[in-house]
Order: sequence, then structure tokens, then C-alpha cells
Amino acid sequence: MTSSASAVLVTGGTGTLGRHVVPLLREAGREVRVLSRSGGDGSDHVAVDLLTGTGLDAALDGIGTVLHLAGGPKGDDTATRNLVRAARAADVRHLVYISVIGADRVPLAWLRSKLAAEQAIAGSGLPWTTLRAAQFHELTLKTVESMAKLPVFPVPGGLRLQPVDSRDVAARLADLTLGTPAGLVPDLAGPQVYGLAELARGYLAAHGKRRPMLPVRIPGKAGRAYRAGDNLTLTGADTGKRTWEEFLAERAS
Repeated sequence: MTSSASAVLVTGGTGTLGRHVVPLLREAGREVRVLSRSGGDGSDHVAVDLLTGTGLDAALDGIGTVLHLAGGPKGDDTATRNLVRAARAADVRHLVYISVIGADRVPLAWLRSKLAAEQAIAGSGLPWTTLRAAQFHELTLKTVESMAKLPVFPVPGGLRLQPVDSRDVAARLADLTLGTPAGLVPDLAGPQVYGLAELARGYLAAHGKRRPMLPVRIPGKAGRAYRAGDNLTLTGADTGKRTWEEFLAERAS
């Protein structure tokens, strides 16, 4: 497999974020190779198992830039270390990574794996860029939809979110991928901060539903971190354009 040195490999290119980023890179004139566990229907899609590293060497042949979007509930650190080793061997010139706001502050196993992935990239010796983003509207919607199925809507006290539109994140990532390595760049959050009750009311109103709200408490260190706003970036962050209300209206229509 050969390609031009300006070609971009996108891991997780068939996911929520990848489906927005890949067309932007192609519109900018870049050749894009999409990596996913199942592959795809064209020569520009390749199947690779990041957790074992199987197929990575061939997928990186001729690649100048890697945009690492693939992630899951666990194993992100292992997958990223495998990617870093292969990218180093392939002389990749720029490795771009999407992480999560609070990865360095909220003590959850998933976020610890994201932080370990960040550290693997920063210590790789490769030129790199990392963007931490807030929860996507799609993930926020999935959470609210799940809770709304219950007869009473549980509302964790003190939990606030800055949901951001995945299209806004995709546009920022495309710019970073096409640009020069920049290290850890400013976080990207949504334009507004919401309590979970506010997000729930917007969703319920958009769907003509009503649910009583039940305050609950998140226990332990994670609960203290969320109540302290450690999952937020209230100053110094870039902000997306599309609000939660606009996202819900688009979905409803």
C-alpha cells in the first residue's frame, strides 16, 4: 500500500466524529485513509485492530499525518501506544489526538486511560497536537434519553456539562490536522454550561414528555470532582457555535 506523504490516516473514521472530519479533509485536497476495526467498502478503508496492532504497519505506509479519533470505554491507552510505535516506525510527521476535558482532573478509569494516551503521544518523540473537547451533543442526548425512560428522572446534584456539537469539533480538528503540530491546544467546549436538570427539561419539552426530577448524589472522589467542575473549562477554552437547543431542534425536525 503506497500513498503520498501528505496523506492522512484517520482512526475511528467511521464514527460520529470521523464521519464529519473525513469529508472536510478531502474537501481540503488531502488523500484520506480511513481506519476502523471492520474496514469498509473501498480501497481507502482499512481494517486494523488497534488493541493488538494488527495491520497498523501496512495502514501507515506512505502516511504523513495521523488523526487519532478511535476510542472506547477502555483500552484507549493500549491502542494509542500501539499506534505511536507504528507511527514512529513509519516516520509520521504529525499525530493529532482528540481527548476529553477533565482527563487530567476527574478520577474515572476511562478518563485515566485518555490521559495515559495523551502522555504516550506527548512522549513519543513525534510532532503532535492534542485537543480536549467536552461531551458531544450526541453522547449527552444518549444519556438523557436513557434516564428519561425511567419513571423518575435522576439528577446528580452539582453535575454541570458543556455539551459541544460534533460538527464544531470536526471543523476544529480538520484545521489542526491541516496545520502544523501545536502540542496541547485550548480546550473546545459548547457555548453554554447546563445543569443536568436543564438538559433534561429541554429534551423532555422537545418530545412532549414530563418526568418528576429526583436529586441524587454522585459518591466518592469522582462526585467531588464533578461538583467542583473539574470536567469543565470555564475560562480559556474555545467554544463551539451550536447550542444544545439548536441540536435538539434539528433532531426533532
